Amino acid sequence: MAAVIRVRKSLSGPLGTRILLLLGAAILIVLVGPRIVSEGPSFFLQILTYGFADGAIYALVALGYTMVYGIIELINFAHGDVFTMGAVVSMPVMGAFGLAEGNAFGLSVGLTLVAVFFIVMFLTGVLNIFIERVAYRPLRNAPRLAPLITAVGVSFILEGIMVLWIGNSTVHYPDLLPDTRIPIGGTASIGTKDILVIIVAVILVVALTTFVNGTKLGKAMRATAQDREAAQLMGIDINRTIAATFFIGAALAGAGGIVFGLYYNSINFQLGFSAGLFEFTAAVFGGIGNIQGAALGGLFIGLVRAFSNGYLRAEWTDVWIFAILILVLVFRPTGLLGMRVPEK
Repeated sequence: MAAVIRVRKSLSGPLGTRILLLLGAAILIVLVGPRIVSEGPSFFLQILTYGFADGAIYALVALGYTMVYGIIELINFAHGDVFTMGAVVSMPVMGAFGLAEGNAFGLSVGLTLVAVFFIVMFLTGVLNIFIERVAYRPLRNAPRLAPLITAVGVSFILEGIMVLWIGNSTVHYPDLLPDTRIPIGGTASIGTKDILVIIVAVILVVALTTFVNGTKLGKAMRATAQDREAAQLMGIDINRTIAATFFIGAALAGAGGIVFGLYYNSINFQLGFSAGLFEFTAAVFGGIGNIQGAALGGLFIGLVRAFSNGYLRAEWTDVWIFAILILVLVFRPTGLLGMRVPEK
């Protein structure tokens, strides 16, 4: 038994990270290597661009998971549905601004889209503050199972609202962006949509990192995540800080919902369930509670999905992703970059 415990401890440290990376590389070479050689470099580059674009979307939503968990240690399973709600809410907002398919994309359309982003991010942030105030705050000191079940219940409520709003079938999302293809080598190309998705994700991740590390509220968030009681004794308004964390996480999820809609041009009320599981896996893989880890995890999951769909069978994609989740929880529960832990 003692030997088993020593092995588990060694695998949960840096050695576990190296073992996971080597194991993943070996599996990738065995499964995908022959197909990469047969398909050629152009197909590889094309799959890589799709993976980066998908990963950028997952990263935006994984940030919300990791922020909420880092500050109150709650896995907010309703977060994926807030992501879907961002896409749903954005459609009437676009209509109010006169944005519709067929409009030539130009400076005015681009600026209007930026305004739509800010409005939807604000609305989803307010929605998440309401959810935190009504559903989570009364259970803050309850056993962990209670808020977890409540999060699942909130997820079902949001999905029910969206069914009443847009129906239970797939809805077409306005195609407002040009999809000009830029050659990157051979027959491979990258589209303007791919570039936009990646740029938006990078900007928001950098802005969030700067905010958390350089502002007074960001410092309060980090202090609350390290020791809630000590932060409160130092005069930090815990309720305000936690509410701000929920607001920022939901704002990023709302932006992710718009980006998803503009990229794929279709949404449905169950989008948050499937995407939320992938984004939760991304947060765990990178190190839940770690902002840079969540971004890295989202990028990794996007690449896994792209390569599995492109080189293997799409039916097996979910299997690979959740196998990764299980392996990380077993051998490296703090994630690839490690969970932020307080310094005592």
